[in-house]
Amino acid sequence: MARPIYYVDRSDIREGKLADVRSGLRDLAAFVEEREPQLLAYHFYIDESASTMTLIATHPDSASMEFHMELGMERFRAFSTLIRMTSIDVYGDPSPAVVTRLREKAEMLGGGTVTVHTEQAGFSRWP
Repeated sequence: MARPIYYVDRSDIREGKLADVRSGLRDLAAFVEEREPQLLAYHFYIDESASTMTLIATHPDSASMEFHMELGMERFRAFSTLIRMTSIDVYGDPSPAVVTRLREKAEMLGGGTVTVHTEQAGFSRWP
């Protein structure tokens, strides 16, 4: 049975780019919402100092995440002048292809680390 994959990335917002980041995030979220009905959650957050952006996403399985990476890579590239990615954390069991694409994304957006965390115990209750 396929298990969800939880994705969290963090980036520093480049000086003077906050308005562009906010606009880009709205556009990217709309693009993803329209084209990826399988995606369970996709949320961007900016910290109170407006210096760090965090994305939290929940994919139903690795295939969803692979599709997302293929579909969005060019859109992600547009953020390379706006942010510097510091980290990507993936919780679950992504395919090797997904991990490769995540490393490419991190490098493209500033060279952040990519860490995969494997589940040891737990459960989910979905409505």
